[in-house]
Amino acid sequence: MPSTRDLIDCMHAFEFHMFLFSLFLFTLRHFVTQGYIGEFEIIDNHRSGKIVIELIGRVNKCGVISPRFDVAVGDIEKWVVNLLPSRQFGQILLSTTFGIMTHEEARRKKTGGKVIGFFY
Repeated sequence: MPSTRDLIDCMHAFEFHMFLFSLFLFTLRHFVTQGYIGEFEIIDNHRSGKIVIELIGRVNKCGVISPRFDVAVGDIEKWVVNLLPSRQFGQILLSTTFGIMTHEEARRKKTGGKVIGFFY
């Protein structure tokens, strides 16, 4: 018989799993809106599930920044220079108090956050 602590741990693991899945879907939506991939479809096969992505050949590199470093509004430019090949090419994803957004949106809203990853 599982203990109460085991059930609580299982619930937290499930919540963390769902958070990562929603973060991944949000990232894919950013890829679509920026024109880096085509549409994507979630297939539920009653096991682990699958995501089918229509690739259009525009993603050269994407990466995750771990640990998630804090970035102030004034420091965004330093991260752009370090991670992206040029200023007009690519996006950095930030987790802010206003939600997940690109570095350009964060500059417009004058907010900082934590660096999640980048793609170009």
